[in-house]
Amino acid sequence: MKFAFLAATLAATLAGCGTTYQISEIDPGTASTAARMFAEASSDARRAPAGPAEALARFERVVARVRPVAERLCADELGRGVAACGARIGIDTAMPVPNAYFTYADEAKREPRIMVTVPMLRDVANDDELAFVVAHEYGHLIGQHIQKAEQQALAGALLLGVIAAAATHDMPHTPYRQDLIEDSMSLGGAVGSKAFSQTYELESDTLGTAIARMAGFDPVAGARYFARPAPERAADGGLSFWGTHPPDETRMATVIATNRQIDEHGGLVRKR
Repeated sequence: MKFAFLAATLAATLAGCGTTYQISEIDPGTASTAARMFAEASSDARRAPAGPAEALARFERVVARVRPVAERLCADELGRGVAACGARIGIDTAMPVPNAYFTYADEAKREPRIMVTVPMLRDVANDDELAFVVAHEYGHLIGQHIQKAEQQALAGALLLGVIAAAATHDMPHTPYRQDLIEDSMSLGGAVGSKAFSQTYELESDTLGTAIARMAGFDPVAGARYFARPAPERAADGGLSFWGTHPPDETRMATVIATNRQIDEHGGLVRKR
């Protein structure tokens, strides 16, 4: 009985790590518009990468407009002071592919960082695209996605561990299997950490749409970056603008739908 109660409690904890904001539904008209825009952007001829000076100037220009807007929204949404929502926005000079990512510099989650690689700065076609990329990464901070993923991993590990322990407990003639329990916890942790990963990306796209708009950029134009051909992308994984993400066309449709939702409701819609 105690195993069943604990498993139910952990399952509820895992389910409680979902998104905060309503992700706009994609109706057929929006899907059609996104498909057309995606096809148009995909067929764009490759342009020469921006030069180092142009890329750096764009980075500084965009960050100067996006940062204060994102910090104010973060403070309003999380009930923190603006200073507590500050993130260091820097350039990753080591990663050799177009990428942007959100992370923390310390285990206590006190030093949020948004990093953009040099190849991405040179690859974006305009300020709108870079603004959306940076705003999307701020979405991970406001959505507290890293903290939620860690909670999911712990809950998933404990949940499968409890199930494995219960199975061993209920079979008296079966020897105790510590290795089975440990393997189950490892699998549960992996499953738990990925439980909402694609949904978190769509929530970050939703928040990124709002932030880019508030900073005076066009998020729909910025989302065209999803479709433009790229010679190489960062491998799927934790620190990646692309890793564990929904299909790019779905992301573009989500941005279009969110942009319309903001027009209709005057802002983002929280889940009830």
